[in-house]
Amino acid sequence: MKRLVIHSSAGDYPLLCGRGLCGRRGWLARQLPADRSGVFLLSSPRVWRNCGKALGLALGPARPQRILFDDRETAKNLATVERLARALVRAGADRGAVVVAAGGGVVGDVAGFAAASYMRGVRLVHVPTTLVAQVDSSIGGKTGVNLKEGKNLVGAFYPPQLVVVDPNLLATLEDRQYRSGLYEVVKYAVIADPLLFDVLERTVGRLRSRDGSVLDWVVARCARIKGDIVGQDEREGGLRQVLNFGHTIGHALEAATGYRSLLHGEAVGWGMLAAVELARRLGRLRPSEADRVAALVVAVGRLPRLPERRIAIVRWLGADKKARAGRLRWVLPRRIGEVEITEDVPESLVREVFDVLPQLEPKPPKATSRSALRERR
Repeated sequence: MKRLVIHSSAGDYPLLCGRGLCGRRGWLARQLPADRSGVFLLSSPRVWRNCGKALGLALGPARPQRILFDDRETAKNLATVERLARALVRAGADRGAVVVAAGGGVVGDVAGFAAASYMRGVRLVHVPTTLVAQVDSSIGGKTGVNLKEGKNLVGAFYPPQLVVVDPNLLATLEDRQYRSGLYEVVKYAVIADPLLFDVLERTVGRLRSRDGSVLDWVVARCARIKGDIVGQDEREGGLRQVLNFGHTIGHALEAATGYRSLLHGEAVGWGMLAAVELARRLGRLRPSEADRVAALVVAVGRLPRLPERRIAIVRWLGADKKARAGRLRWVLPRRIGEVEITEDVPESLVREVFDVLPQLEPKPPKATSRSALRERR
């Protein structure tokens, strides 16, 4: 088991990462605050069907009360937060309660915001069950919900007491959900870790097939990167903004398509391709490195097609919460492992790149037949 310490203004908290942690009888119950007045497991029916046995075993002695809610992106709104708060009231949760948020990014964001708001804040524990949640969204204290006008526009910075990452919980993910998380893994390599990028280039096939020896290393590596960044800049005043690589256009695509046709990681995948192309056209990223990043994105898996109808992308970009005084802040790669935060991106170039975005995804290499290989030899 790996133990990381995440620094927060509200107090440091541990991230425990190890395969099989949630399969140990009573283990998670022993990690919860001893002075708790009750434990309330907030999750979704889908997560409970897939992971309920392991979670029930690990939490058993704590006797948690289970509250399940819809974890689709379309349900990530204030109405769901209200339903959770009222369910907590009916279940008898008081200020000594501990909320355990078990699920993917939506569960963590919504349950985390409910915990931050309920009785002005009760203690929170994250048990992420998707790859995107294990490497990204459960770490750093961001919680929030969407409005029709944009993604994550209402929320709070609310650090948990504990994060428990068990890669075994990823075994139940559908392939598309799993691949969606891999795009976030690529993000970490591009913004901060050339070694991770090299490893991904060599092992992306094994990672796609969920090879445990690669997956466990990658999950822990990304969690450490995220923890280091948010420990230095908890409230996104500077450094933490590098985590938004691929998210500026990604969030706009999600909002413009009604949070229905693209998973979050898929939207980030398109957003990374767009950011790389912007950097290339601005002369800030060498074409060879731009090609490597694009090739790795497509090696994770073909991205879903963008809607046929033209999306007024600039209008949706204007709702981005990262904008300052009406100016967007872009995260653009300078080289693999290093990015810059800039406002110096002309709107005309953004429109130009978005117009050609469907053409930016490189075609995967054709499989070479064994007979052709023999001929080459």
